[in-house]
Amino acid sequence: MSSRSLSPHLEVDKPEPITLEVEVRSFTRGVDVTSTIRALKQGEVVVVKDVFGSGVDLLKELHADLKSSMAHASLSEQRAYRAEYFKLSNRILLEVVDQALVVKKAPTIGWFQELYSDHNHFLLSFPQVQGLNSAWQWYERGISIPGLRAKLHPYYGVYFPTRFEHIALFDTWLKDYRGPKKSAIDVGIGCGVLSLQLIQKRWQKIYATDSNPNAIVGMAKFMGTTKLARKIQLDHGNLFGRWDQPTELIVFNPPWLPETHESEGIDRAIYYDAKLFPEFFAEAQKRLLPEGKLVLLFSNLAQITGVISDHPIENELAEGGRFKLEQCLKNSVGAGSRKTKRNQPWREREEVELWVLTHRQI
Repeated sequence: MSSRSLSPHLEVDKPEPITLEVEVRSFTRGVDVTSTIRALKQGEVVVVKDVFGSGVDLLKELHADLKSSMAHASLSEQRAYRAEYFKLSNRILLEVVDQALVVKKAPTIGWFQELYSDHNHFLLSFPQVQGLNSAWQWYERGISIPGLRAKLHPYYGVYFPTRFEHIALFDTWLKDYRGPKKSAIDVGIGCGVLSLQLIQKRWQKIYATDSNPNAIVGMAKFMGTTKLARKIQLDHGNLFGRWDQPTELIVFNPPWLPETHESEGIDRAIYYDAKLFPEFFAEAQKRLLPEGKLVLLFSNLAQITGVISDHPIENELAEGGRFKLEQCLKNSVGAGSRKTKRNQPWREREEVELWVLTHRQI
């Protein structure tokens, strides 16, 4: 299925438009913030009416109020704090008319035209608008990936890499690869990094899947009617989707952390459930040619942070009986920016991993 034959019924995931039939509380600069926050806590919704900055200020005040009234030292307390902030902040709304924010001094967000062309009047929560705005900036500017000739323009709701050590590992492996390059399957194409690396290394055909419809729609738009659209075929589906022909290469950059709650949307690119790896390896065995290679990009993040002691790829090699290890490349992760507060002490022990598996001979 090429980008030109995508199902017209493939709908992207987006924030659901909000319609209110009753009069709601308005917020402008000068309105008492304390009473507004009290109303939010009582379940009321608030619509920002004057300027975009009023909503930003209200969110800051909400943060300050919750920090003063809720403990947030322990991990469980921090989760409770974030959950309460999420709930209350999403009761702060903005009005959209004819694909533009009504408030003054608001950013221009192209996603309104792209995603809501059939909605002329609705509301979204302020955090949702902030997310759309941030995603639009990335989409417009594009991101440069080391080793790729063209910038990527990640579609709304599609995970894109902000660190590149695992991409560099894949590039290193590709440079040394000496096998056939007729076809490959890219499981979970995302914004297309691995597929584009394969095309640059002269792979003839890529069959790519993703369970996220935004990734498929975004990649189709990115390729348009260029030569890429003839080389990369897309399918919206779980794991291998409808691609069942044997191939000499399967690549997979799965989520690196086990989920602690049911994941939705973009979180599925970050957290994996208990069924993902067993199902993947079982299906990969059916689709890999006898001399083919299975390449997975992973990390020791879950192990060094104490989230889980098991390593799903090591478990498969020890217990699955389907594959054997041909090669494992590792690369240390660079230190985080000095500007960030998230440069955790475990970071110096983090490694990205490239695993090359082949069929176990029986």
